[in-house]
Amino acid sequence: MADKTFEERKKIIYDFINDPRYVPMKQKELAIILQVEKKDREELNRVLDELLSEGKISLSKRGRYGKAEIKKVVGVYTSHARGFGFVSVEGEEQDIFIGENDAGDAFLGDTVEVVLKGYAGKRPEGVITKILSHGLTEVIGTFDRSKNFGFVVPDNQRINHDIFIPLEKIGPAVSGQKVVAEITDYGKGRKNPEGKIMQILGEADDPATEVLAIMLAYGIPTEFPERVLNQAERVAKPVSEADRAGRLDLRDEVCVTIDGEDAKDLDDAVSLRRDGDNYVLGVHIADVTNYVQENSALDHEALDRGTSVYLADRVVPMLPRTLSNGICSLNAGEDRLALSCIMTIDGKGRIIGHTIAETVICVNRRLNYTGVQKVLDDDPEETALYPELVSMLKEMAEVSALLRKRRRKRGSIDFDFPETKVILDEKGYPIDIRPYERNTATRLIEDFMLAANETVAEDYYWQAQPFVYRIHEKPDSEKMSRLGTFIRNFGYSLHTAGDEIHPGEVQKLLDKIAGTPEEAMISRLTLRSMKQAKYATDCTGHFGLAATHYCHFTSPIRRYPDLQIHRIIKENLRGRLNGDRVVHYEAILPEVAKRSSELERRAEEAERETVKLKKVEYMEQHIGEQFDGVISGVTAYGLYVELNNTVEGLVHVNSLKDDFYEYDEAGSELQGARTGKIWHIGERVRIRVKGTDRLCRTIDYELLSEKDME
Repeated sequence: MADKTFEERKKIIYDFINDPRYVPMKQKELAIILQVEKKDREELNRVLDELLSEGKISLSKRGRYGKAEIKKVVGVYTSHARGFGFVSVEGEEQDIFIGENDAGDAFLGDTVEVVLKGYAGKRPEGVITKILSHGLTEVIGTFDRSKNFGFVVPDNQRINHDIFIPLEKIGPAVSGQKVVAEITDYGKGRKNPEGKIMQILGEADDPATEVLAIMLAYGIPTEFPERVLNQAERVAKPVSEADRAGRLDLRDEVCVTIDGEDAKDLDDAVSLRRDGDNYVLGVHIADVTNYVQENSALDHEALDRGTSVYLADRVVPMLPRTLSNGICSLNAGEDRLALSCIMTIDGKGRIIGHTIAETVICVNRRLNYTGVQKVLDDDPEETALYPELVSMLKEMAEVSALLRKRRRKRGSIDFDFPETKVILDEKGYPIDIRPYERNTATRLIEDFMLAANETVAEDYYWQAQPFVYRIHEKPDSEKMSRLGTFIRNFGYSLHTAGDEIHPGEVQKLLDKIAGTPEEAMISRLTLRSMKQAKYATDCTGHFGLAATHYCHFTSPIRRYPDLQIHRIIKENLRGRLNGDRVVHYEAILPEVAKRSSELERRAEEAERETVKLKKVEYMEQHIGEQFDGVISGVTAYGLYVELNNTVEGLVHVNSLKDDFYEYDEAGSELQGARTGKIWHIGERVRIRVKGTDRLCRTIDYELLSEKDME
């Protein structure tokens, strides 16, 4: 075998081991039979190791090499617009890659049986051998009718076939309408899936229809059941004397809400006073559990929704508006029931004591971020509107700064991304898109809510009561290693201790890149290198906040985990968290945490999709216009450019006519083969809007040379 290439040796050994007459044997026995000399034993090991990694042979516990075992797994198939796909298996971190020719007739969302056949790089590769069940029963898309039949072109680009609609199943649908089609036949081979029109959503180019289609695609409910609405009406009674009984009365405490101008569900209020050298900070949260009883219709509906969903043109609340905008909203001048976390904070920002109590409050004033910021900036007109609150607001800013400084000192990470604010007209068309402004006022509320969340979590951790925590696991060492390699191209580094990284090192990196052209790109890449935060019953800490204890306590109107832990806290305060109730919560909380995490992901994806849609709709109105931007990403197929208004688009590599550009992955740049011109991240450019695609939610730009510019 000495004169053979590595691949030839692999084939010889593979064929030998897979011969029907072969009996499993150890490496030494293989070497003797194959007449491999001692000097070539290392090469034999390399061949055997690669065949093992590809899944083409097996190795027993006794060290004998044999035929590859047929490994079958069951998972959920996700197709890709380019034809290939992936199967996710519960409990496995890596998805299985499915080539276009190995997917068979599998449809997006199908539960399938997969035979593993090796590895595509480091990712396992398989063949779908059986479809066990279909996960997707309806498709949303645009209807196109011909004389004798119709088709639904799916909105979801992962569905690789149009849905054929027989004439008798079209109903009143006409071309150009957005529809919901039920799949009646999933198709085989070249035969398209078949379906029938179940619902007409509206005209495809109507912005409200587009958002409704996104909601239905993600399974976000559009209406509350009648029994839920009726129950909300029955329980939404004004606060009575009986409601106030046994509660800590804080109605004389100066208390304010600080929210955005357009907020309607005001579920948190804050108060602050001096106590000698210390501050007493009150975070008062609407006592939603007083109105949403466990196992009621309201409770089941809230659990099914998991969270309120904030889409570009509407809010889909977790609870009916009778509650979220009514009795559970901390409206100024009205008695409201609350669950309060009252913290004593010293001059160094340390929380040195706290009380958690059922309270009754009366908000003195509804404030907004813009107005509070003006007060903090000593704006005379704004200050004159509520002079009695100016001193407290300035002290709040001081306490906020103390809390933030202490949090940063321990290593908390602050990703200060410019979030997108979409301004719509009365019909839902975007008339402006701009970065959402963060200022001292918005950070003030963030800091106070974080302090309350940490305080409550730590209290219940040490009480060893069943609870729902908000956790953020340490990032994967391999991902952080890749990030470290990438940022070295820009002269930055990440210090790790073995495979561990401290969140403070990440914050140091963010501080270093602040204000640089590559800030946005490295910040996003850093965020993608981390794991997603989720809900859990075990308190394993929050990496991003560098917090050992953390939960979500401050928004029971819009997050089910907050509602759930309010229930636990109140039972504990009332001495009712006995053995039976502990057993009850230990039984239900793991599923509450899991389901809430999944529904949170769903809401985030739907929210991102609507913002992407509105960006496309907005840029449709500006095709042919020029804008300044910065290169935010470089790939083999082109340059991503982000405009000052946060709208990102692609300059396709084929549109760069001045040269043939090759992609340098290590440097994340495109380099001209003839001119040597380099396009890199952070470079400021001027572009013209070339085109948009609503279905794909993409925007195309073209770069302008100096002579092209106006």
